[in-house]
Amino acid sequence: MEKIRRDGMTKACDAVAQVRAEVDKLAEKVLILESSMRGDRRTPEKEITVLTELLMVQLLKLDSIEADGEAKAQRRIEVRRVQSHVERLDMLKAINASPFNKSDRCMNRFDMVTKWEGFGSGLGSRNTSRPRTP
Repeated sequence: MEKIRRDGMTKACDAVAQVRAEVDKLAEKVLILESSMRGDRRTPEKEITVLTELLMVQLLKLDSIEADGEAKAQRRIEVRRVQSHVERLDMLKAINASPFNKSDRCMNRFDMVTKWEGFGSGLGSRNTSRPRTP
């Protein structure tokens, strides 16, 4: 009985390792895509979509692995890793779709916050005193 359980755990660990190897390859492609977009190059949306779909296939493979113990922990780590790569691709897709030029796309978020704070700084004041007119 124990041997059967160990064999199942070994199979699950092997399956997770296979998915991990594939995710490693896809993660490298995500990094290449990210670095190319830091330049002035726009990436075809299809390229980002295909990479996202390939990562989702790996996520489905992970979901199909029945695991306990260490194998379950490894699977959970890989699921989170795949999800983080998908989130990065979603962010790249949004940046890529921006109609602004590169300098506008790279605008610092801090600048945006500062502009909003400056715009609204005088609004909402409760000072109701008005200058008196004679």
